[in-house]
Amino acid sequence: MARQRKQGSEDEGREEVRLDKWLWAARFFKTRPQATEAINGGHVHLNGGRVKPSRSVRAGDELTITKGTTRFDIVVTGLSGRRGPASEAQKLYDETEESCKRRVTQAENRRLLAAGEPRPERRPDKRQRRHIIRFNKGQE
Repeated sequence: MARQRKQGSEDEGREEVRLDKWLWAARFFKTRPQATEAINGGHVHLNGGRVKPSRSVRAGDELTITKGTTRFDIVVTGLSGRRGPASEAQKLYDETEESCKRRVTQAENRRLLAAGEPRPERRPDKRQRRHIIRFNKGQE
């Protein structure tokens, strides 16, 4: 008869966890395949270098994570291979002061740019959408 294990218990006592699993548990990515794709795409650097998804992460490691135009510089403080509540996930890392300031500045710049652009009063109706599609096809 097979032994039953408590879910998530295999990573709880360890001193290292797979990078893709940790990124998922720390809620930087919604799924593990997304985390793996980001790592393979060069959007995640561990201690200044590119790594593979199976690389182990330890407490004290420095990660640079790029999501879209946002860059996070963090230091790993805790390990977990189990995805829990966001409050627990935030305890797994500390973001550097410089990274936090940069993200706030970027958010403010995006807000200011969006405020300067006029927004349509309503969505285009079916006839207007057809015109837009026809116009875009003519541009190709």
